[in-house]
Amino acid sequence: VMQAFTFYASDDKLENRANQAAIHGGRSVNQAACELAREVANEGDALVLGGLSQTPAYLSGLGEEAVKAQYRKQLDVFVDNKVDFLLAEYFEYLEEAVWAVEVLKESSLPVACSLAIGPEGDMAGVTPGDCAVRLVKAGAEIVGVNCHFDPFKSLETVRLMMEGIKAAGLSCHYMCQPLGYHTPDAGRQGFIDLPEF
Repeated sequence: VMQAFTFYASDDKLENRANQAAIHGGRSVNQAACELAREVANEGDALVLGGLSQTPAYLSGLGEEAVKAQYRKQLDVFVDNKVDFLLAEYFEYLEEAVWAVEVLKESSLPVACSLAIGPEGDMAGVTPGDCAVRLVKAGAEIVGVNCHFDPFKSLETVRLMMEGIKAAGLSCHYMCQPLGYHTPDAGRQGFIDLPEF
């Protein structure tokens, strides 16, 4: 799988960081990322993945429609470039992740969603099992975790997701993208809570 490098490439995130990429706009950044991923994928037999992540619009309290509007801009580029599947990744709040999945499901493409959570759940206190259930009900075919915790904590979190899915009588596939180092003393936000960070 060749993932288009579209992480944090929503218009509001590019503007929020005063990034030079903001001059070109999110559409151009996402377009270039899709083209590069497709070019490399075509060298072999790889799939292309378009992904989006949490937005400043959510943390600023702008509401569901403003957040979804950011996601639709990225989705339009992914659909235009005929990516093979979609990923909503690095979400610390379930609510925003559900909104992302809902937007991505407006396409006919398969959707995966990974949260940046550990065994304690999301930043609002929603358990991993409940997170997984709500994501699957929103339309995600694959759920899991990424980026904030080590392999042991991440696998523990996915196990809790699996238990929630089983208890709800649902099914899905799972994914796990842990850090490459240990975080035994991390808090709810994983490595971000560590003094070394």
